[in-house]
Amino acid sequence: MPAVPSNLEDLRRRLDKIDDRLQDLLIERAEVVSRVRESKKLNHNLSPFQPAREAEIIRRLVRRHRGLFPVATVIRMWREMLAATLRLQTDFAVAVFAPPDSPAFWDLARDHYGSHTPMSAYGSIGQVIRAVGEESAAVGVLPMPQEGEADPWWRQLMSNDQNAPRVIARLPFGARGNARNNAADALVIGRFAVQPSGEDRTLFAGETTADISRGRIFAMLDSVGLACTFFAAFDHSDGAVNLIEVEGFVTVSDPRIDSFRAQLGDALHRLLPFGGYAVPLSSALFSALPENGQKPPALSAAT
Repeated sequence: MPAVPSNLEDLRRRLDKIDDRLQDLLIERAEVVSRVRESKKLNHNLSPFQPAREAEIIRRLVRRHRGLFPVATVIRMWREMLAATLRLQTDFAVAVFAPPDSPAFWDLARDHYGSHTPMSAYGSIGQVIRAVGEESAAVGVLPMPQEGEADPWWRQLMSNDQNAPRVIARLPFGARGNARNNAADALVIGRFAVQPSGEDRTLFAGETTADISRGRIFAMLDSVGLACTFFAAFDHSDGAVNLIEVEGFVTVSDPRIDSFRAQLGDALHRLLPFGGYAVPLSSALFSALPENGQKPPALSAAT
């Protein structure tokens, strides 16, 4: 075997020392996580699962990243670490809509919630919703709603029950990796309170009379200062149900929502909070490797 140049040996020794430091920091981080878990229990039994906090962590790390190491890989490494530390705090399982002809949602769930997190594949959307509702899974991964669907799944979650599953995340949050059918997006549902992450979208589900057009709804939202970023409707014999997404973190008690209700008047049967999510990172982050010392581009997704 040829001799290894001394400078290469020196570099390898440096890498070994760096690896040791990284592992020591992981051990230290796990110890801090155990203290966080106890603090959450004392703080009104706060849930160990905090999607908004996780989004804040990833965004902060991406903002400070520089050099040649790929941003997408940084995100994947931290997603694995966040998933592992969540499992240190609580049992956590994922239900995924993953029929044989649609494997993409399984890939998105694995990339986001970790390679070793328990996941179950279901052939129907109803099974995923039941798994979350019956608490056999903490979260469920479902297809992103589309306009014009014959039987949209989100209708099944229109409930006055405050403990009913709601939207808590959108996938992918970072790069798509090698997910099959890489055009797929997903929403994640769970029985958790949605918290602001600093850059969010909020969902509401409304039921109106048949004579209210989407154009009027858009105009009313705009007039009260709410920017609609997605809209889907399902018409039925007594009227229509609408899924409305607006920019920002907006609570159901927001004065703008009160104004929106007032403008609709008797035409609005009910308006329900439907959850929300931290806005995913922009795909521009992953289109090319940054030059040495260069910061990544803007974080926000253009969706």
